[in-house]
Amino acid sequence: MDEAVPAVATDQASTNSVTDQPMMVYIWDMDETLILLKSLLDGSYAGAFDGLKDCDRSIEIGKRWENLILELCDEHFFYEEIENYNEPFLNALSEYDDGKDLTSYDFEADCFSSPYDDVNKRKLAYRHRAIREKYSKGLDKILDQQMVKVWNDLYSLTDNYTDGWLSSAHKLLEEAMGKSAASPTANSSSINYIVTSGSLIPSLAKCLLYRLDDVVSSENVYSSWEVGKLQCFRWIKERFDGPNVRFCAIGDGHEECSAAQVMKWPFIKIEFHPDAPHRFPGLDLPTIHNYMDVIYESSSKDG
Repeated sequence: MDEAVPAVATDQASTNSVTDQPMMVYIWDMDETLILLKSLLDGSYAGAFDGLKDCDRSIEIGKRWENLILELCDEHFFYEEIENYNEPFLNALSEYDDGKDLTSYDFEADCFSSPYDDVNKRKLAYRHRAIREKYSKGLDKILDQQMVKVWNDLYSLTDNYTDGWLSSAHKLLEEAMGKSAASPTANSSSINYIVTSGSLIPSLAKCLLYRLDDVVSSENVYSSWEVGKLQCFRWIKERFDGPNVRFCAIGDGHEECSAAQVMKWPFIKIEFHPDAPHRFPGLDLPTIHNYMDVIYESSSKDG
Protein backbone atom coordinates (compact mmCIF):
# COMPACT_ATOMS: atom_id res chain seq x y z
CA MET A 1 0.00 0.00 0.00
CA ASP A 2 2.78 2.45 0.97
CA GLU A 3 4.48 2.27 -2.44
CA ALA A 4 1.43 3.48 -4.36
CA VAL A 5 0.38 6.28 -2.05
CA PRO A 6 3.00 9.03 -2.43
CA ALA A 7 2.47 9.30 -6.19
CA VAL A 8 -1.25 9.86 -5.58
CA ALA A 9 -0.73 12.13 -2.62
CA THR A 10 1.16 14.72 -4.64
CA ASP A 11 -1.63 15.28 -7.15
CA GLN A 12 -3.02 18.36 -5.41
CA ALA A 13 0.02 20.56 -5.17
CA SER A 14 -0.79 24.08 -4.16
CA THR A 15 -1.01 26.59 -6.98
CA ASN A 16 -0.28 29.36 -4.50
CA SER A 17 2.79 31.31 -5.63
CA VAL A 18 4.85 33.59 -3.47
CA THR A 19 2.35 36.29 -2.53
CA ASP A 20 1.69 38.65 0.33
CA GLN A 21 -0.68 36.11 1.88
CA PRO A 22 0.80 32.69 2.72
CA MET A 23 -1.11 29.50 2.00
CA MET A 24 -2.58 28.31 5.32
CA VAL A 25 -2.95 24.56 5.81
CA TYR A 26 -4.90 23.52 8.92
CA ILE A 27 -4.59 19.86 9.91
CA TRP A 28 -7.24 18.80 12.39
CA ASP A 29 -7.68 15.70 14.48
CA MET A 30 -11.29 14.55 14.54
CA ASP A 31 -12.31 12.70 17.71
CA GLU A 32 -12.23 14.78 20.87
CA THR A 33 -11.19 17.76 18.75
CA LEU A 34 -13.76 18.68 16.10
CA ILE A 35 -16.27 16.24 17.56
CA LEU A 36 -16.89 14.62 20.92
CA LEU A 37 -17.72 10.91 21.06
CA LYS A 38 -15.42 8.81 23.25
CA SER A 39 -15.69 11.29 26.12
CA LEU A 40 -19.48 11.19 25.83
CA LEU A 41 -19.54 7.39 25.77
CA ASP A 42 -17.28 6.92 28.79
CA GLY A 43 -18.72 9.84 30.77
CA SER A 44 -15.42 11.71 31.03
CA TYR A 45 -16.85 14.82 29.36
CA ALA A 46 -19.64 15.06 31.93
CA GLY A 47 -17.19 14.23 34.72
CA ALA A 48 -15.08 17.27 33.89
CA PHE A 49 -18.00 19.52 34.87
CA ASP A 50 -18.18 18.37 38.52
CA GLY A 51 -21.80 17.26 38.45
CA LEU A 52 -23.16 20.06 36.29
CA LYS A 53 -23.61 17.69 33.32
CA ASP A 54 -25.83 14.59 33.41
CA CYS A 55 -23.47 11.63 32.91
CA ASP A 56 -26.23 9.20 31.92
CA ARG A 57 -27.40 11.66 29.31
CA SER A 58 -23.86 11.89 27.95
CA ILE A 59 -23.57 8.12 27.57
CA GLU A 60 -27.00 7.92 25.91
CA ILE A 61 -26.05 10.60 23.38
CA GLY A 62 -22.76 8.84 22.65
CA LYS A 63 -24.47 5.50 22.03
CA ARG A 64 -26.96 7.11 19.67
CA TRP A 65 -24.08 8.58 17.64
CA GLU A 66 -22.32 5.24 17.61
CA ASN A 67 -25.40 3.51 16.22
CA LEU A 68 -25.98 6.21 13.60
CA ILE A 69 -22.37 6.05 12.40
CA LEU A 70 -22.49 2.26 12.06
CA GLU A 71 -25.83 2.40 10.27
CA LEU A 72 -24.55 4.92 7.72
CA CYS A 73 -21.36 2.90 7.15
CA ASP A 74 -23.14 -0.42 6.71
CA GLU A 75 -26.10 0.72 4.63
CA HIS A 76 -24.46 3.29 2.38
CA PHE A 77 -20.66 2.93 2.53
CA PHE A 78 -20.11 -0.83 1.96
CA TYR A 79 -18.51 -1.12 5.39
CA GLU A 80 -19.26 -4.78 6.06
CA GLU A 81 -17.44 -5.65 2.83
CA ILE A 82 -14.46 -3.33 3.09
CA GLU A 83 -13.90 -3.05 6.85
CA ASN A 84 -10.70 -5.12 6.65
CA TYR A 85 -9.29 -3.16 3.69
CA ASN A 86 -8.58 0.22 5.19
CA GLU A 87 -6.70 2.71 3.04
CA PRO A 88 -5.19 6.00 4.29
CA PHE A 89 -7.30 8.17 1.96
CA LEU A 90 -9.96 7.79 -0.72
CA ASN A 91 -7.66 8.37 -3.70
CA ALA A 92 -5.07 5.82 -2.57
CA LEU A 93 -6.31 3.28 -5.14
CA SER A 94 -7.03 5.69 -7.99
CA GLU A 95 -4.46 3.96 -10.23
CA TYR A 96 -6.69 0.86 -10.17
CA ASP A 97 -9.85 2.77 -11.12
CA ASP A 98 -10.40 2.53 -14.87
CA GLY A 99 -13.19 5.14 -14.82
CA LYS A 100 -15.98 2.63 -15.53
CA ASP A 101 -19.49 4.11 -15.41
CA LEU A 102 -20.93 2.96 -12.07
CA THR A 103 -24.50 4.12 -12.70
CA SER A 104 -25.81 0.59 -13.21
CA TYR A 105 -22.89 -1.25 -11.61
CA ASP A 106 -23.99 -4.10 -9.33
CA PHE A 107 -21.76 -3.92 -6.28
CA GLU A 108 -23.49 -6.89 -4.67
CA ALA A 109 -22.69 -9.15 -7.62
CA ASP A 110 -19.03 -8.30 -8.26
CA CYS A 111 -17.73 -10.77 -5.63
CA PHE A 112 -15.34 -8.36 -3.90
CA SER A 113 -13.24 -10.46 -1.51
CA SER A 114 -9.72 -11.59 -0.70
CA PRO A 115 -7.10 -12.01 -1.98
CA TYR A 116 -6.34 -8.31 -2.06
CA ASP A 117 -5.01 -8.46 -5.61
CA ASP A 118 -5.27 -5.99 -8.51
CA VAL A 119 -8.74 -7.24 -9.49
CA ASN A 120 -10.14 -6.67 -6.00
CA LYS A 121 -8.28 -3.39 -5.60
CA ARG A 122 -10.17 -2.18 -8.67
CA LYS A 123 -13.46 -3.24 -7.05
CA LEU A 124 -12.47 -1.38 -3.88
CA ALA A 125 -11.49 1.66 -5.94
CA TYR A 126 -15.02 1.61 -7.44
CA ARG A 127 -16.47 1.62 -3.92
CA HIS A 128 -14.23 4.48 -2.91
CA ARG A 129 -15.41 6.46 -5.94
CA ALA A 130 -19.04 5.75 -5.08
CA ILE A 131 -18.42 6.88 -1.49
CA ARG A 132 -16.75 10.06 -2.73
CA GLU A 133 -19.77 10.84 -4.91
CA LYS A 134 -22.17 10.26 -2.01
CA TYR A 135 -20.03 12.46 0.22
CA SER A 136 -20.18 15.28 -2.34
CA LYS A 137 -23.99 15.05 -2.50
CA GLY A 138 -24.47 15.23 1.28
CA LEU A 139 -26.65 13.30 3.69
CA ASP A 140 -29.86 15.04 2.68
CA LYS A 141 -29.61 13.18 -0.64
CA ILE A 142 -28.65 9.85 0.96
CA LEU A 143 -30.99 9.46 3.93
CA ASP A 144 -34.77 9.36 3.91
CA GLN A 145 -36.75 12.13 5.60
CA GLN A 146 -37.22 10.20 8.83
CA MET A 147 -33.50 9.53 9.20
CA VAL A 148 -32.66 13.13 8.33
CA LYS A 149 -34.90 14.23 11.21
CA VAL A 150 -33.25 11.72 13.59
CA TRP A 151 -29.84 13.01 12.54
CA ASN A 152 -30.74 16.71 12.81
CA ASP A 153 -32.37 16.20 16.21
CA LEU A 154 -29.32 14.32 17.52
CA TYR A 155 -26.94 16.98 16.25
CA SER A 156 -28.96 19.74 17.94
CA LEU A 157 -29.23 17.73 21.17
CA THR A 158 -25.48 17.13 21.23
CA ASP A 159 -24.62 20.72 20.42
CA ASN A 160 -26.87 21.95 23.23
CA TYR A 161 -25.46 19.41 25.69
CA THR A 162 -21.87 20.41 24.85
CA ASP A 163 -22.58 24.17 24.95
CA GLY A 164 -22.08 24.55 21.20
CA TRP A 165 -18.94 22.44 20.74
CA LEU A 166 -19.99 21.10 17.31
CA SER A 167 -21.32 24.32 15.83
CA SER A 168 -18.43 26.44 17.08
CA ALA A 169 -15.89 23.97 15.66
CA HIS A 170 -17.67 24.10 12.32
CA LYS A 171 -17.73 27.89 12.38
CA LEU A 172 -13.98 28.01 13.00
CA LEU A 173 -13.29 25.72 10.05
CA GLU A 174 -15.48 27.99 7.91
CA GLU A 175 -13.47 31.00 9.02
CA ALA A 176 -10.21 29.12 8.46
CA MET A 177 -11.23 28.58 4.82
CA GLY A 178 -12.17 32.22 4.38
CA LYS A 179 -15.82 31.29 3.91
CA SER A 180 -17.04 33.52 6.72
CA ALA A 181 -17.12 37.30 6.51
CA ALA A 182 -16.93 37.33 10.30
CA SER A 183 -13.18 36.80 10.21
CA PRO A 184 -11.12 39.59 8.66
CA THR A 185 -7.93 37.55 9.19
CA ALA A 186 -9.11 34.67 7.03
CA ASN A 187 -7.99 34.44 3.42
CA SER A 188 -9.02 32.43 0.42
CA SER A 189 -5.66 30.61 0.25
CA SER A 190 -6.56 28.25 3.06
CA ILE A 191 -7.49 24.60 3.33
CA ASN A 192 -8.61 22.16 6.01
CA TYR A 193 -7.43 18.58 6.38
CA ILE A 194 -8.49 15.93 8.84
CA VAL A 195 -5.98 13.32 10.00
CA THR A 196 -7.66 10.82 12.28
CA SER A 197 -6.51 7.61 13.92
CA GLY A 198 -9.87 6.04 13.08
CA SER A 199 -10.34 3.94 9.95
CA LEU A 200 -11.20 5.82 6.79
CA ILE A 201 -14.81 4.91 6.01
CA PRO A 202 -16.27 5.54 9.50
CA SER A 203 -14.29 8.80 9.57
CA LEU A 204 -15.92 9.93 6.33
CA ALA A 205 -19.30 8.97 7.78
CA LYS A 206 -18.52 11.09 10.83
CA CYS A 207 -17.63 14.06 8.63
CA LEU A 208 -21.06 13.86 7.04
CA LEU A 209 -22.97 13.25 10.26
CA TYR A 210 -21.16 16.01 12.15
CA ARG A 211 -21.67 18.42 9.22
CA LEU A 212 -18.00 18.85 8.34
CA ASP A 213 -18.40 17.90 4.68
CA ASP A 214 -18.75 21.51 3.52
CA VAL A 215 -15.48 22.55 5.20
CA VAL A 216 -13.37 19.41 4.55
CA SER A 217 -13.52 17.67 1.17
CA SER A 218 -13.49 13.87 1.05
CA GLU A 219 -10.00 13.67 -0.49
CA ASN A 220 -8.64 15.73 2.42
CA VAL A 221 -9.61 13.16 5.07
CA TYR A 222 -6.71 10.89 6.05
CA SER A 223 -6.72 7.76 8.22
CA SER A 224 -3.51 7.16 10.16
CA TRP A 225 -4.80 3.77 11.35
CA GLU A 226 -1.90 1.78 9.87
CA VAL A 227 0.59 4.38 8.68
CA GLY A 228 0.70 6.79 11.63
CA LYS A 229 0.08 10.52 11.78
CA LEU A 230 3.62 11.52 10.91
CA GLN A 231 3.37 9.75 7.56
CA CYS A 232 0.02 11.45 6.86
CA PHE A 233 1.53 14.83 7.75
CA ARG A 234 4.38 14.17 5.31
CA TRP A 235 1.98 13.21 2.52
CA ILE A 236 0.00 16.40 3.08
CA LYS A 237 3.16 18.51 2.99
CA GLU A 238 4.09 16.88 -0.34
CA ARG A 239 0.85 18.20 -1.84
CA PHE A 240 2.09 21.79 -1.56
CA ASP A 241 4.99 23.46 -3.25
CA GLY A 242 6.57 26.85 -2.81
CA PRO A 243 8.09 28.44 0.30
CA ASN A 244 5.07 30.53 1.27
CA VAL A 245 3.00 27.76 2.93
CA ARG A 246 2.24 27.54 6.63
CA PHE A 247 0.97 24.44 8.41
CA CYS A 248 -0.69 24.06 11.80
CA ALA A 249 -1.82 20.88 13.55
CA ILE A 250 -4.69 20.96 16.04
CA GLY A 251 -5.66 17.95 18.14
CA ASP A 252 -5.97 16.36 21.56
CA GLY A 253 -3.44 13.52 21.35
CA HIS A 254 0.24 12.87 21.91
CA GLU A 255 0.78 11.36 18.45
CA GLU A 256 -0.22 14.45 16.49
CA CYS A 257 1.78 16.61 18.90
CA SER A 258 4.91 14.51 18.34
CA ALA A 259 4.34 14.43 14.57
CA ALA A 260 3.97 18.22 14.47
CA GLN A 261 7.24 18.58 16.41
CA VAL A 262 9.06 16.40 13.86
CA MET A 263 7.59 18.50 11.03
CA LYS A 264 8.45 21.71 12.93
CA TRP A 265 4.83 22.81 12.73
CA PRO A 266 2.92 24.66 15.46
CA PHE A 267 0.60 22.43 17.48
CA ILE A 268 -2.48 23.46 19.46
CA LYS A 269 -3.75 21.04 22.07
CA ILE A 270 -7.53 20.73 22.48
CA GLU A 271 -9.06 19.69 25.82
CA PHE A 272 -12.71 19.47 26.79
CA HIS A 273 -12.26 20.50 30.46
CA PRO A 274 -14.23 23.74 31.00
CA ASP A 275 -11.10 25.57 32.23
CA ALA A 276 -8.89 24.39 29.36
CA PRO A 277 -7.19 27.17 27.37
CA HIS A 278 -8.13 25.68 23.97
CA ARG A 279 -11.52 24.09 23.50
CA PHE A 280 -14.84 24.68 21.74
CA PRO A 281 -16.40 27.15 22.08
CA GLY A 282 -13.35 29.32 22.65
CA LEU A 283 -10.57 28.60 20.18
CA ASP A 284 -10.50 31.23 17.44
CA LEU A 285 -8.57 31.96 14.26
CA PRO A 286 -6.41 34.81 15.67
CA THR A 287 -5.16 32.42 18.37
CA ILE A 288 -4.23 29.81 15.75
CA HIS A 289 -2.47 32.44 13.65
CA ASN A 290 -0.56 33.65 16.69
CA TYR A 291 0.83 30.14 17.17
CA MET A 292 1.74 30.00 13.49
CA ASP A 293 3.41 33.41 13.59
CA VAL A 294 5.59 32.43 16.55
CA ILE A 295 6.87 29.28 14.82
CA TYR A 296 7.27 30.62 11.29
CA GLU A 297 8.67 34.03 12.21
CA SER A 298 11.11 32.33 14.53
CA SER A 299 12.23 29.89 11.82
CA SER A 300 12.65 32.72 9.29
CA LYS A 301 14.90 34.59 11.76
CA ASP A 302 16.91 31.43 12.36
CA GLY A 303 17.25 31.03 8.59
